[in-house]
Amino acid sequence: MTPLRKGLLLAVLHLLIVSSLGAKLLIDRAARPRVWVRTAPYDPDLPIRGRYVSLQLEVEAPVPPPPPMTAEGKPDSWRSRVWERARLEVRDSKLFAVPDQSGSVQYMVRWQEDAWARALLHNRVAFFIPENISDPSARPPGEELWVEVTVPKKGPPRPIRLGVKKGEQLTPLEID
Repeated sequence: MTPLRKGLLLAVLHLLIVSSLGAKLLIDRAARPRVWVRTAPYDPDLPIRGRYVSLQLEVEAPVPPPPPMTAEGKPDSWRSRVWERARLEVRDSKLFAVPDQSGSVQYMVRWQEDAWARALLHNRVAFFIPENISDPSARPPGEELWVEVTVPKKGPPRPIRLGVKKGEQLTPLEID
C-alpha cells in the first residue's frame, strides 16, 4: 500500500469516528429528555481555546440536615461541602440528582448564609459563544441565566442553548 493510500485510509477512518460521535449526539438530542436548568456562571479554567461560558448547574436533590452553626450563628458552609455521587433524572420539567453510588455525576448541597440550600453539580458544562457578542453570563439584577440541556443516560448534561429568566418569563437568547 502506498503512503498516499495509507493517508487517505487514515483520513476516512478519522471522518467516520467524528461522524459517528456527531450522529450519537444528534440521536441523544432527539431521543433523550431536555430540560431548562438554572445556572451559576463559573470562572472558567480550561486549557482550551475559544470563547465560552462555564456553567455550574443547579439541580433538585435531597437536602441533608443543616450544617453546624458558626460562632456568629450562621451555617458553617465549608464543613457541609461533601460531594455525593448521583444519576440524573428529569421529573416535572426539573433536573433531579438522585443519590446513587454508581452514578456518573456528583453534586453538593451548599448552604447559604440565610440557611437556604442549593444543590450544584460538580461537573461544569462549557457553552461556546461567538467572538462578536458580549458575555451572556453577566446579567443585571433581577435576571437569571438558564441553560437548556440534553440529559444523557450517563455523564453530565449537554448544553443546547442559553436563556434568561426574568420573573416567571424564560426567554431563549439568540446567539449566532
